[in-house]
Amino acid sequence: MQSTSETRTSPEPAEELVLTEVAGAIGRIRLNRPKALNSLTLSMVRDIEAALDEFEADDGIAAVLITGEGERGLCAGGDIRAFYEGGKSGSDLPVTFWAEEYRMNARIHRLKKPYIALMDGIVMGGGVGVSVYGSHRIVTERTRFAMPETGIGFFPDIGGSWFLSRQRNELGTYAGLTGSQLAAADVITLGLADFYVQSERLPALIDALTTLAPGSTRADISALIRGFEAGLPRGKLEQDKTLIDQTFAFDVMEDIFAVLQRNESPFAIETLKVLKSKSPLSLKVTLKLLRLGRHTTLLEECLEREFAATAAVLKSDDFYEGIRAAVIDKDRNPRWKASSLAEVTAEEVDAFFPKAESRLFT
Repeated sequence: MQSTSETRTSPEPAEELVLTEVAGAIGRIRLNRPKALNSLTLSMVRDIEAALDEFEADDGIAAVLITGEGERGLCAGGDIRAFYEGGKSGSDLPVTFWAEEYRMNARIHRLKKPYIALMDGIVMGGGVGVSVYGSHRIVTERTRFAMPETGIGFFPDIGGSWFLSRQRNELGTYAGLTGSQLAAADVITLGLADFYVQSERLPALIDALTTLAPGSTRADISALIRGFEAGLPRGKLEQDKTLIDQTFAFDVMEDIFAVLQRNESPFAIETLKVLKSKSPLSLKVTLKLLRLGRHTTLLEECLEREFAATAAVLKSDDFYEGIRAAVIDKDRNPRWKASSLAEVTAEEVDAFFPKAESRLFT
């Protein structure tokens, strides 16, 4: 990335999937794969890491800003079609991607400079991973946030077992198991976003951020963003919080199902329907990861545990069936190996929790 004295833009060709530039005291990372909802590839992960290294080392940069190109969202996640094909062929791409992506997530979490994420539009899976660890996370009326992995035979990764288990309630458990799409107020209620700004004001906000002085503090940036905030509408999670806490407080999936089956409220009926559409194996694995994460003190430990679990993912029938139904054939009708929770064996769940043979972090 080359630079000039005022606005420095790297001279990549149009097909570059991550665009970087420095505007004023802001180091910008722009995910540039709009036709694929800015879904992450391995090269994109590496480019983000390289940009973080350069921006953090530059004393003239006060903060990093990540955005997604196009009108549809920041990032819809990882390129799961590539994972499907790589897993089927025996390629090392999926494992390499997850290892480098998880290290990138931890890198963002440890970043010494403020990291601002515009969580506008679709923010799912890996898109959560490049935003939720930021110091200043901004949602809009267009935000559609989700960790939908249980619907493709996977589990909420990129540290999902960390950030969905930090709450003193069961909202993270609900979000991780159901994969439900959440609006701006819900993400703030979860503690995974900080500011609400109308999307029409984002260009002006970005312009204002570029006027920051190099030595600007986190408090300075917060004060600037607050000048663009709008009134936050009430979210669904806040309305359903009591029922969610009562329902998802259990450590066994069958107990959660039992409570929902006894409750005749619209929330319970809809939630049970959603959960029954997910992979039974993924539900059990996810709940165990979340409960272990609740008692884990470091993000890196959760990422280590999740990475160890990906070995079982690549051997799981549900993983390939879930992706087939979602993105290959797009029939939205996955046929899970187990048709119910009762058919999932303890051995199948235990396979996702092996002793790690290698570690991502030293």
